[in-house]
Amino acid sequence: MNGRVVVITGASAGVGRAAAKAFGQRGERVVLLARGEEGLDAAAEEVRAAGGEALAIPTDVADPEAVEAAAERAERELGPIDVWINDAMATIFAPFSEVEPAEYRRATEVTYLGCVWGTRAALARMVPRDRGVIVQVGSALAFRGIPLQAPYCGAKHAIEGFSESVRTELMHDRSAVRVSLVHLPAMNTPQFEIGRTKLPRHPQPVPPIYQPEVAAESIVWISEHRRRQLYVGAPTLKTVLGNRIAPGLVDHYLARTGYEGQQTEEPVDPNRPDNLFEPVPGDHGTHGRFDKGARSHGTITWLSRHRALLGGLVAVAGVATGIGRSLR
Repeated sequence: MNGRVVVITGASAGVGRAAAKAFGQRGERVVLLARGEEGLDAAAEEVRAAGGEALAIPTDVADPEAVEAAAERAERELGPIDVWINDAMATIFAPFSEVEPAEYRRATEVTYLGCVWGTRAALARMVPRDRGVIVQVGSALAFRGIPLQAPYCGAKHAIEGFSESVRTELMHDRSAVRVSLVHLPAMNTPQFEIGRTKLPRHPQPVPPIYQPEVAAESIVWISEHRRRQLYVGAPTLKTVLGNRIAPGLVDHYLARTGYEGQQTEEPVDPNRPDNLFEPVPGDHGTHGRFDKGARSHGTITWLSRHRALLGGLVAVAGVATGIGRSLR
């Protein structure tokens, strides 16, 4: 599998950057798309240091023409795209009533339409070749909206529905191109430092928090396995199941805890720069400020990835139990 051409949006920081490095460690040719050139250049150096080839292309994924141009350049310089990962996102931490229309539109255009334009550019090249993988980086919030993040939750819900539509169309056409989703829990990424906020205190991911490398490992894995979707971390699975079983109870729980749970005790500077409309200068790296206590592995993720093995072990245990009973 080594040597594939892998395009990653949102590759300058956070999960996208961790994924870029993980693919680099496998010797892949990684195309990094994001707006911030300093972060892109630093991420490209990490990919090369890890053993891969890197091509950094400054791109605003909200612009479909820019995404198409990036895809064309990627194939011209590195070859046919094998894997396309849609990870770019933007958010606003604020009650919905305080989010301006332009802010909401921008967050949606980056997080949701950026995924749409990336998928479109990838399919235009993969479908004629009848091969390729598109990985959408989803979230537990694709299944359960929470307070203070209406734009982000709405976009992630939209990505889920959009991806199901595209997948079934590909199946109808008997295409070998596949679309997979990786749904993430709270991640320790720089978005809480550079994302726009109107909260009185510093935003934080809702614990338990996972390191970006956990997501990156899952993204690499699903790019190589025929899996419809993958839930990363126990909190993601709990969120999905809880909202299916008792959505009303979840409503009341989030109404009571959702505001405090997404803020630290530290006051936030209301004038701090953010990346909603323009990138924040500098290299923001892979991790955020929540390294302390952030988890570096996900048990549920491992179980999901090895469900065939677990099924076999359960079957063997069942047979052994049956034999034991027959010998009594």
